[in-house]
Amino acid sequence: MAKKHGKRYTALAEKIERGREYPPTEAAKLIKDTSQAKFDTTVELHLRMGVDPKHADQMVRGAAVLPNGTGKKVRVIAFAQGDKARDAQAAGADAVGAEDLAKRIEGGWLDFDVAIATPDLMGQVGRLGRVLGPRGLMPNPKSGTVTFDVAKAVRDAKGGRVEFRTDKTGVIHTVVGKSSFTQEQILGNLATLMDAVNRARPIGVKGTYIRAAHLTSTQGPSVKLELGATNELAGQARS
Repeated sequence: MAKKHGKRYTALAEKIERGREYPPTEAAKLIKDTSQAKFDTTVELHLRMGVDPKHADQMVRGAAVLPNGTGKKVRVIAFAQGDKARDAQAAGADAVGAEDLAKRIEGGWLDFDVAIATPDLMGQVGRLGRVLGPRGLMPNPKSGTVTFDVAKAVRDAKGGRVEFRTDKTGVIHTVVGKSSFTQEQILGNLATLMDAVNRARPIGVKGTYIRAAHLTSTQGPSVKLELGATNELAGQARS
């Protein structure tokens, strides 16, 4: 049974031409125009990928540091000790520790958004897999959250670092920013994300890599992106 939308959603959706693919600039404007909730809604990018997620060599996974941030305050913890712990604290980590931090989490504390760990402490962090894994909080080398450069990892996480990966249906869902952002800020973040996704293309993927792309905001209608123009935008991403 199709989901029934309210009058507000229907009125907003009428601003978007069904089936049309929009250039990124127009799409960013439409997302702002159709985001009229009573709060600062989150703008998301949804990519339908031409991959088979059942095959490990076709899993798309990566991260990007958005030049304009996510618009959200990110709480970061770091598993580190000695000089690395001091580096993490200086970079702004909300909690830093080793065995003590692991025990705190085992006791039920999960008041954070990102966990970072130095490689030498992954033995202690590993036992938290059942708690952190299902919540997407487990530090991982592929996403840059297992590193000796904890200061950079903390700054990146605080400054707008987002992770992305294909779900079991082959779709990537990730954050672009907030509807209060300017069009330029949304486009800048979109360019960086698309560039990161393109760079994360697995060797085993043949044929069309990205099949469809949509921008949407919380409680708002989605806008289909014109892939050619969106990939051109990715080429302009800041290094």
